Amino acid sequence: MPALSADQPAVAGCAYEREALLSLDEQAFDQDLSAGGGGWRRIGNVPGCERAAAELIGAYRDRHGNHSGTLLWHEGQLWAQAGEHERAIPLLERSKRKPEDDRIGWNHYVDATVAFLRNDRAGLGRAREALSKVEYVPGPDLPPLKGGYIEVTGQAGQSSFRFRWPPNIEVVDGLLNCFGKPYREAYGASCRAQEEAMEAAG
Repeated sequence: MPALSADQPAVAGCAYEREALLSLDEQAFDQDLSAGGGGWRRIGNVPGCERAAAELIGAYRDRHGNHSGTLLWHEGQLWAQAGEHERAIPLLERSKRKPEDDRIGWNHYVDATVAFLRNDRAGLGRAREALSKVEYVPGPDLPPLKGGYIEVTGQAGQSSFRFRWPPNIEVVDGLLNCFGKPYREAYGASCRAQEEAMEAAG
C-alpha cells in the first residue's frame, strides 16, 4: 500500500494518493467515469467521503488556478451531499454561465438546486418552470433531439447514454419529489423514478 502524506484524509476508506490525483489533467481528474470513476470520483463515490472529495477538488483548483464551472459545480455538489449547504451554495452559484452562453438552461438548474438547499420550495418550483421552457436549438455542440431525448455517445471505455430535454429536468423533478430530504437522497435515481412512474401511470 502506498504511503500517504500527512495532509490526506484520516477517515477510514477515504485515503488517496494526493499528488498523483492533483497531477492529472482536468479531463482525467473530473470526467473519468470508467470502472466506478477515476480522479476525484474514486473518493467521492465512497459513502462518507464527500468532504474528502470536495477538499480534493478545492486543492486541485488552487494548484492549477482552475476556475472551471464544472469543477466548481462538482465541489459544491459534494459539500451539499455532506450536508454543508453554506459551503456548497457559493460554489454552485459560481458555476453559472453568461446568459448568452447558456443554451441548455444550466442557470435554471443551478437556481433549482440552490433553492432546494435553502429549503425554498416556491423558488424550486419557479426554477423548474423556467427550465421546462428552454427550447432545443440545433447546433454542432448538441446531438439531435429524438422523441424528447438526446443521446450522447460515450467516450472510449464509456457507455452511451440518453437524457430528457431540457438537461437536468429529471434531477429537478427528483428534488421536488423528495423535497425536505437530504440532498444526497433527493439527487438520487429513486426520487427521479417517482416522476417517471407518475408519467407512466398518466
